[in-house]
Amino acid sequence: MTTPAVEIQARTLAGYAHASRLRQEHDRDWVLDHIPGEPGVLLDLGSGIGQLLQAALDRFPSLRQAVGLERSPHRIAEASERLESYGDRAELHEADLTAPGPVPYRADVVTMTSVLHWLYPTEERILAWAREHLAPDGRFLLTTYHPSRDEHGLGGEDDIVRDALTALGVRRADVPALFADGAVLPIATRTRAADELAVLLKGHFQIAAVHERDATVTVEDAGQYAHFHAATFGDYYGRLVEPARRGDFFAAVGEAARRRQEERGWVSHMPVRLWELTPRG
Repeated sequence: MTTPAVEIQARTLAGYAHASRLRQEHDRDWVLDHIPGEPGVLLDLGSGIGQLLQAALDRFPSLRQAVGLERSPHRIAEASERLESYGDRAELHEADLTAPGPVPYRADVVTMTSVLHWLYPTEERILAWAREHLAPDGRFLLTTYHPSRDEHGLGGEDDIVRDALTALGVRRADVPALFADGAVLPIATRTRAADELAVLLKGHFQIAAVHERDATVTVEDAGQYAHFHAATFGDYYGRLVEPARRGDFFAAVGEAARRRQEERGWVSHMPVRLWELTPRG
């Protein structure tokens, strides 16, 4: 049996350049707008396919070095092609951000967009790493999403997945137990509340400013959202169903998003924060 393209996409995290237009590109541009002065060195944590690095190199001729840390070899390969024309100004490292190794740089700017929730509950490690690799007068620019969550800790993308699982025959009341049995921690649980996160951040940084906007995702059709989900979340939620039903699962996620778009005029919306952080003395 032929494996559906969306399943292959989920395994390899392919197609992110197109999928990111629904949400992540807005973070990238927002962050770049808040980079002060003429930075010489930038470190991007969870650099994906290199879109922020490329945009930063184009916007800031002062950048001598734009360095990305990324776990996925598939995304690093795509980033390498994207950044090839920048030569030695661009550098990529394969790294697990839950236990990152050192790099020989002190950065004027460290960036991390929509990644921190994946590092729960060990965010302290990457915060300490960022502090160690930030120049004394540098700036750490961090974006975090804050979906509302129910009594089971589900919210945001978890809600869309819950709708999809229900459409596949799972009783709605059984979905939280299915998450627990499958060792899939809801994304809304992974995302700390803003006040809790502020306490963590203050252990390593001074909070110079906080900006907030509403991140709203709209979709043209079910297929577009299925591919967005696969490129963004990979197989994270797909583990909730048997391998033989993965194709059905991604299709159901797309349909759940399409129904929300039709009924509400949007698929999801939630607050996103941009934290401007400076090193503690």
